[in-house]
Amino acid sequence: MAAAAGAGGQALGRSSFSRAASSKTASSSSSPTASGVKLGPNGAAFVSSGIPDLDSILGGGFLLGSVVMVMEDSDAPHHLLLLRAFMAQGIVHKQPLLFAGPMKEPRTFLGALPAPVASSKEDARQRAVTGSSDGRASDEGLRIAWQYRKYFGDERTSSAEHRDNKQEFSNDFDLRKPLERHLLNAQHIECVSTQDADTLSDLQDRCSTFISRHPRKDGGNLNAGRIAIQSLCAPQCGYFGKDWDMVSFIRSLKAMVRASNAVAVITFPYTVLSDSFCKRWQHLADTLMSIKAIPDEDKDLAKLLTGYQDMVGFLHVHKVAQTNSQVPVILEASTFSLKLRKRRSLVLERLNQAPVDGSSGPSSGASGSCSSSAQGSQLDF
Repeated sequence: MAAAAGAGGQALGRSSFSRAASSKTASSSSSPTASGVKLGPNGAAFVSSGIPDLDSILGGGFLLGSVVMVMEDSDAPHHLLLLRAFMAQGIVHKQPLLFAGPMKEPRTFLGALPAPVASSKEDARQRAVTGSSDGRASDEGLRIAWQYRKYFGDERTSSAEHRDNKQEFSNDFDLRKPLERHLLNAQHIECVSTQDADTLSDLQDRCSTFISRHPRKDGGNLNAGRIAIQSLCAPQCGYFGKDWDMVSFIRSLKAMVRASNAVAVITFPYTVLSDSFCKRWQHLADTLMSIKAIPDEDKDLAKLLTGYQDMVGFLHVHKVAQTNSQVPVILEASTFSLKLRKRRSLVLERLNQAPVDGSSGPSSGASGSCSSSAQGSQLDF
């Protein structure tokens, strides 16, 4: 009897222990992440670049703790499209932002940030609120909601509403519509001017203070920070020409970002750098991209590429950041066409080559005949 009681107590202890462990793992697995942060494999965490297609190309977005570099094009400022999307996405997610640019009033640059495109759910909700003048639609909606609560309970209804109200990880932004002003006046936005700055010490101190507020965390509620630096080696900067100082700044920034929950995006005009220093900059980048504008009228490209009319440039991905892995990231394609969907939102697509004239049908001039006569339809060996 005592042995049975002891066995029963031991079984009871095991069952209670298993329940406690399961509840602990369930609570740890369901621990929420901050808005705008997505967990990936190998303990990686990503923030959105502001362009959904670019997030899917890079395997989830910009890796937390990495430095992203964008090589500018001297013919057109298309790099600003990527930088503005990155900054606007962070402001929409209410993530702290530090912006540095070669201008006297860098806060004026925030006025050019695009606003997110309204989703179909928001449009339907707006139409339901403004357009339901008769009471039939509202009564029908109330009846369906009452039946849903009756059969499934209040918990599932609240969870479904929570999923609908959950903010998107990556938004499409309308380049024609500016971001709302009350979002730009938030306290978590800092701006630094690099124009006429003799040294990079001030910018480095601001970056160090900003990054110190976002220490590295492996799990739980991740609070991500974003650093955006425009045209780091621009000629209007006072430190222009101090190549080793700029390389030292990038190394220091990379070390600070690596030990934090922050992402730094740097654009630079590579044409003003020497070849050796340009290679050093590219080597220091965790994720390296370059952007190239398309001339207004290029008949050769128009014949070669499909959908040329909607293209504004080309995006080339040279290197992709990775963490806790020695396997290199191999992309299916490295060059993409940068397009404007409905003249307002950015889209990245793989390049599709149009068929060459005459390649789809038989051609006598380009016949594969082994005979000297080009008129024969059959191969003559």
